[in-house]
Amino acid sequence: MLLTIDVGNTNTVLGVFDGDQLANSWRVRTDSRATADELGWLYRGLLGDHPIDGVSVCSTVPAALREIRRMVSRTFPAMPTVVVEPGTRTGVPILIDNPKEAGADRIMNTLAAHHLYGGPVIVVDFGTATNIDVVSARGEFLGGAFAPGIEVALDALASRAAQLRNVELTTPRSVIGKSTVEALQSGMIYGVVGQVDALVRRIRAELGTPATTIATGGLAPLVIKESETLDNHEPHLTLIGLRLVFEKNVEPR
Repeated sequence: MLLTIDVGNTNTVLGVFDGDQLANSWRVRTDSRATADELGWLYRGLLGDHPIDGVSVCSTVPAALREIRRMVSRTFPAMPTVVVEPGTRTGVPILIDNPKEAGADRIMNTLAAHHLYGGPVIVVDFGTATNIDVVSARGEFLGGAFAPGIEVALDALASRAAQLRNVELTTPRSVIGKSTVEALQSGMIYGVVGQVDALVRRIRAELGTPATTIATGGLAPLVIKESETLDNHEPHLTLIGLRLVFEKNVEPR
C-alpha cells in the first residue's frame, strides 16, 4: 500500500492507496514543531495494520517537511519514497514566470485534475488560503489566483473588530443575517461563494472556452452547494496527485 502525505499550513492529510483505490484517509493538525519521532509515533498509530510499501509526500511548510523526511527514513527505512519538490518528475509543464514558485500541492492538484477530467480545468482548493488554479487542455499549469481562506478571514475579522467574534462556520438560514452570528456566517459563506464564482467566470472568459471546475480542500463542503460555478467535488485530489507522481517516479516492483 502507498502512504500519501499532504502537509498543509493548517492540516496534514494522509491517505493509504491500495492500487488506485483510496483505502483510508486521516486529517490531523500540522505542527511545524513536531519532531520526526513524534510524527512517526502519530502516523504509525493512525496506520495500524496497513502494510505500507511506498511513501509519497508534498508540503507547503518547509520546517515540517524537514522532519517528515527524517520520519520517513526512520519509520519506513529503505522504502521507495517520492518527495515532490523542484526537479521531481511530475509530467506537468509549469507555464508561469518562475516555475519554482508553484507550490507542490498546486502541481499535484493539476496532475490529478487533468488525469480525472481532462482539460481545461479550474481547481478551487479551499484551505488556509483559497487557491484557484488553471489547467490547460494539455495538462499545463497556467497559474491562478489566491485569496484568504474562510477561516483566516473570519479570524482576522474577529481579532480586529471589538464587537465581532469567531462563530461556527455553517450556512445561515438567510443571506440577511438576523443576528451578529448569522451576519458573520452570511458574509463568510456567501461572500466566498460570490468571490469564487466571479473569479471562475472571469477565468473562463479569459480562456475563451468552457472549463470544468473542481472543488477540493477541507472547507469545500461549506461552499460547493451554494456555488453556481463549482461542478465537481474531489476531497482527495492532492492525494490522488501524490499517487500519480509516485507511479511516475518509482518503477513497479
